[in-house]
Amino acid sequence: MIQLELTVLEGEYAICWLPAESMVPTWATQGEGFVSVSHCEDEVSIVCRADAVPQTVKKEAGWTAIKLNNLLGLDEPGAVLSAVKPVSTSGFGVFVISTYYRDYMLVRSDQLERLKPLMMKSGHRFTS
Repeated sequence: MIQLELTVLEGEYAICWLPAESMVPTWATQGEGFVSVSHCEDEVSIVCRADAVPQTVKKEAGWTAIKLNNLLGLDEPGAVLSAVKPVSTSGFGVFVISTYYRDYMLVRSDQLERLKPLMMKSGHRFTS
């Protein structure tokens, strides 16, 4: 397993759903923090800070984003598994997003403090 350096991002995050024909709204990209937009044939999915999302948008809030700081190759085997395995095998949910350089995982905010020791026991460390 790969030992990861993890950073908890500030703020609460939301995972949002919009109809497939939607354009990316300005509220999604004009705030602070991490933003991910996936445009698929049946939906537009947006992950961003919860405080940026209008009340009228279908969403699940209450998530904390964790950045996997290690710069690994796009085809590096085991990077995401190393992060997800201790979370998933402990019975917690996880939402993973990969970018060109990094991977991010979202966990329920109310579970973060219980997850940190599990991650450290697996050899990972948290940075400020």
